[in-house]
Amino acid sequence: MTSPENPTAPRTPGEPRTDTAAPPRDFPLRRGCPFAAPAEYDALRTHEPVARVTLPTKREAWVVTRYDDVRELLSDPRVSADIRRPGFPALGEGEQEAGARFRPFIRTDAPEHTKYRRMLLPVFTVRRVRAMRAAVQTRVDEILDDMLAADGPADFVSAYANAVSTSVICELLGIPRENLEFFRDVTRVSGSRHSTAEQVSEALGGLFGLLAELVGRRREEPRDDLISKLVTEQLVPGHVTTDQLLSTLGITINAGRETTTSMIALSTLLLLERPELREELRRDPSLMPAAVDELLRVLSVADSIPLRVAAEDIELSGRTIPADDGVIALLAGANHDPEQFDEPERVDFHRADNHHVAFGYGVHQCVGQHLARLELEIALETLLRRVPTLRLAGDREDVVVKHDSATFGLEELRVAW
Repeated sequence: MTSPENPTAPRTPGEPRTDTAAPPRDFPLRRGCPFAAPAEYDALRTHEPVARVTLPTKREAWVVTRYDDVRELLSDPRVSADIRRPGFPALGEGEQEAGARFRPFIRTDAPEHTKYRRMLLPVFTVRRVRAMRAAVQTRVDEILDDMLAADGPADFVSAYANAVSTSVICELLGIPRENLEFFRDVTRVSGSRHSTAEQVSEALGGLFGLLAELVGRRREEPRDDLISKLVTEQLVPGHVTTDQLLSTLGITINAGRETTTSMIALSTLLLLERPELREELRRDPSLMPAAVDELLRVLSVADSIPLRVAAEDIELSGRTIPADDGVIALLAGANHDPEQFDEPERVDFHRADNHHVAFGYGVHQCVGQHLARLELEIALETLLRRVPTLRLAGDREDVVVKHDSATFGLEELRVAW
């Protein structure tokens, strides 16, 4: 790619451009309402669906807000997810450096990405996840018992949302549930846009240290869990190295628990504020699967997770994204596109053809989406059935929202019953 001031001089990916009239806006944009995309997405979608932005790192990239464009972008083989590319649109100072070091498979391209995805897919099939329902239900009931026994008020995020999501993924992998907040602390640092590369590396180093110890134990004494399966089928035969296995396990924990924690907490807050929706689900629990998909669409907590680089010039909505430039597919923008969803801000548990992209799209679509849906269904149904008096403890303004995290959500939600 060349510099517009000197067509023969190369331009560093991400450096400011001067070949278009509109100045780039700062990104990310904050939500005014936690249950909707940022208000500016509507204007972008209408007037500048492929727009230049300035990231917190002071580098420039592009954002895409239309549903059709997001799906086209995420399924285009000319788009790279490799975090090592110079133009990768990292939103945090330490994200790219740490990611290039630890190589999470969601930030790689085929054939590397395909290899690790195939390792995990058999564990997250619809059939395997359905077989987990009874065990997940038992664990959710235990967690709720503990929360209710404390006699309130309680921080719902810590006592229930994080406890459910972290317990389930730890149970699946075979990790002791001794310190659930440890995993949340790791994500607080590794997912923060303010963390340095050193801070991210230190947090992930602690996680990998714990996992390395477990991998060593499972190598000697395999059990019926995912770590044992990957050790015996992938590590021992030499298909992956220890570092590669630890990276795969680490991103499975971080990505799996953080998004589900956010969805449980935000969904609960929405239902507390919308008693008519709460009562609809109590009257007809069979609506829960459709309700979960609608909540996933509306809340879109993984809005800016799909970070990409154009490997070639790509045209979307009449705008060319130059090769080597970073581009972000905004899932909340797509999921609130009125061309795809009638009255997109309305929460409708009877919405037909709800083909949302809350789990992404294309070859990088979330491998654990079936498990996430199961957790959400059980966590929300159990809460509505067993705690009909659940309410906010304090003012709505006291709810602590996470605006500067890779995954949108709540830091704290005080509740009583």
